[in-house]
Amino acid sequence: MTVAQGVLLCPITMGLLLQSLFLLLLLLGSCLHPATAFPKGCYPSEEEGLKTFRCSNAQLTEVPRDIPNDTNKLYLDFNQIPFLPRDAFRDLPLLLELDLSHNAIARIESGAFQGLTEHLHSLDLSSNRLVSVSKDTFSNLKAKVNLSNNPWLCDCRLQELIRAVELAADSSGGIVCDSSTQEEHVGKAFLQIIADTDFCNVYKKTTDIAMLVTMFGWFAMVISYLVYYVRQNQEDARRHLEYLKSLPSKQRRSEESSTISTVV
Repeated sequence: MTVAQGVLLCPITMGLLLQSLFLLLLLLGSCLHPATAFPKGCYPSEEEGLKTFRCSNAQLTEVPRDIPNDTNKLYLDFNQIPFLPRDAFRDLPLLLELDLSHNAIARIESGAFQGLTEHLHSLDLSSNRLVSVSKDTFSNLKAKVNLSNNPWLCDCRLQELIRAVELAADSSGGIVCDSSTQEEHVGKAFLQIIADTDFCNVYKKTTDIAMLVTMFGWFAMVISYLVYYVRQNQEDARRHLEYLKSLPSKQRRSEESSTISTVV
């Protein structure tokens, strides 16, 4: 091989070596740091020494499944999540803060927060579409809950819910009646209303009145039937007695005694 040929081959060889080295580095990097397929717009970080997972404004329509299980703070705010299924956060035992504000949550299944009872201390459900939620949904939850800016139906169920949870500071004024069992409460802060009105007591009284009306209706029907029955029998007895009077005396006496004994 001539000198000229050697000079031509050197750049080609060097290029091949560099390309091989680059591929080797990529391979080593993928082995040392395996990629995790997070949803688009979601990323892990560390804030004030706490492991954080942010999915804010990521156009999510459900709670992501591949959230690191050592997450301390989870932000799912400003998405389009419509409901929270059972065990939605079961694999996040170290979660301290959960932000679900500004979504489209209208339904929360029982057990949605199962597994978060020990450590969770902040739960934000503000600015969603919650109308009515059972108090059992937050059973044993120690977190301070923000329920403001939802289209609440103010009734006994909401009253029981409010008394079962600890509300976040300065959030109670945002729990406003979008609808109510009593029209005059619409547009008013719920906590101000229940200071003077016991929705559950009103509901119990209404139920008791309805039961009394129903019982009175049945009683009136029974009395009406008895009156009709007695009058009908009296009319039949009167007709029979008139018939007996028209008979000859001997036959009439025997028939009368039989009729009297029958009536008695």
